[in-house]
Amino acid sequence: MPLNEASRAERVVKLLEEFDRVVIALSGGVDSAVLAALALRALGPDRSLAITALSPAVPAWDRRDAAQIAAQIGIRHRMIETAELADENYRANRGDRCFFCRNVLFSTIKAILDDGEPGTIVYGAILDDLGDDRPGMRAAEEHGVRAPLLEAGLSKLDVRAIARRLSLAVSDKPAAACLSSRIPIGTTVTAERLDEVERAEQILHLHGFSQFRVRHFGALARLELDPDGLDRLRSDRLRRRVMDEIRAIGFESVEVDPAGYRSGSLNLIRPS
Repeated sequence: MPLNEASRAERVVKLLEEFDRVVIALSGGVDSAVLAALALRALGPDRSLAITALSPAVPAWDRRDAAQIAAQIGIRHRMIETAELADENYRANRGDRCFFCRNVLFSTIKAILDDGEPGTIVYGAILDDLGDDRPGMRAAEEHGVRAPLLEAGLSKLDVRAIARRLSLAVSDKPAAACLSSRIPIGTTVTAERLDEVERAEQILHLHGFSQFRVRHFGALARLELDPDGLDRLRSDRLRRRVMDEIRAIGFESVEVDPAGYRSGSLNLIRPS
């Protein structure tokens, strides 16, 4: 690892050493995986715990990756059920959905801490997150949740470099977001819609696509694919098969967005 990246990782470790104990919100992505690995290095197995949400908005592959990472690095790991769908503000999906999601997550973790698992909650926010609309970061601030990677000045490039150095299984995992992010602002988030999105994205995954989103527009599923995915779907045979399988979930029609994959594309669509 280049000296600069090593020093950034060490800065995170030094920050974490200031805590008596930490609880890491482990999502299954590369940022929280690196944070968990560095927390274990800083505090050891008795003073670090990783927690992953069991939620209809968290796809099965993210839960699987979180469990795999926890086992790989040797950190204690718990899955906890969250109930964000019980919150009408979350279901309403007005644009600040992430605030209510994180509010439920951090409140649920705090309840565990109050029940005998003391510690400071930390999560994997990084420098790249500062330029986006991130209501979830506001929830973290209100709950006193710390972001050691951000505080140490780490970018996505830094985090991936550290992950590769540590040989973490998710070091090259594409950026991800919860399944609710596939539902347009103003459209109610329901367990049924989340399940339809997850099943549709699982189809793309099984067909070998890597960076994609399935946007849920009621009867319409709109596929966003990276350049490689768009090129692969030029095959009429593969295209027909993918379309037929996604329609079988319950969508009346399936279309491919010619603009391709864009993170946060639904943030540009507001209800009329």
